[in-house]
Amino acid sequence: MTVAIVLAGGANSLVKIGDRCAVEYVIEALRGSSYVDRMIIAGPVEALRERCLQDGTRQGLPEKKMTLQVVKAGATPVESFRQAYSLVPPETGRLLLVTGDIPLLTAEAIDHFIETCRALEGDFFYPIVSKKVNEEKYPGVERTYVSLREGVFTGGNLILLKTGIVQKCLQEAEQIVRLRKRPIALASHIGWKVLWSYLTRRLSIEQAEREVSRLLGGVKGVGVISPYPEIGLDVDKESDLRVVKKALGLTERAV
Repeated sequence: MTVAIVLAGGANSLVKIGDRCAVEYVIEALRGSSYVDRMIIAGPVEALRERCLQDGTRQGLPEKKMTLQVVKAGATPVESFRQAYSLVPPETGRLLLVTGDIPLLTAEAIDHFIETCRALEGDFFYPIVSKKVNEEKYPGVERTYVSLREGVFTGGNLILLKTGIVQKCLQEAEQIVRLRKRPIALASHIGWKVLWSYLTRRLSIEQAEREVSRLLGGVKGVGVISPYPEIGLDVDKESDLRVVKKALGLTERAV
């Protein structure tokens, strides 16, 4: 089974959507997954306990044997991850890292991603969603897109990784997270060869994977195309909230 670490340190994770906050929707999706049996949430401890948890789980969710823990978030996403990772049992083989601000996330999307990754060879797996799929399901959604040889994609807000690579990758992860919404800056950090390929739209998913592996000292990352745009639809902007509320059938009066 898989341990999920939820990064809920940002204000977006606690934004109200209907009668719940964003991270509550994420928790519910993870509880519904067939593969997640433990959850560690990094965020404002008191607020999470008051809003999201009651005796380890939010009231009203279906019964499921699952251990839930809350830990104080750090100053950055990577620091929050470190805090949560300190509670991960040593025998854990895989972690699912999830941000707490993707309220449309579903158990189906999580299970599809994990099942797809299980059939692939790699050390960590990162989902990407095509612009076409994103805009067909959620017209008007505003995302950061990258043009690759295979198409135009946006990134998802989950990562599946082997615990054995964590310490090796944490320092580089800080830099990558900081640049994740600046595609050209990120490509430049990875290397000028990648930047040129990106600018000329000749960069492929496979080439990007090789360059990331080089950057991380041989750790193999794999890009996984997902048909579920919900994994990347965070609530960074008011326009995102409007899309989410519409998808959930919430009127302005109801929220």
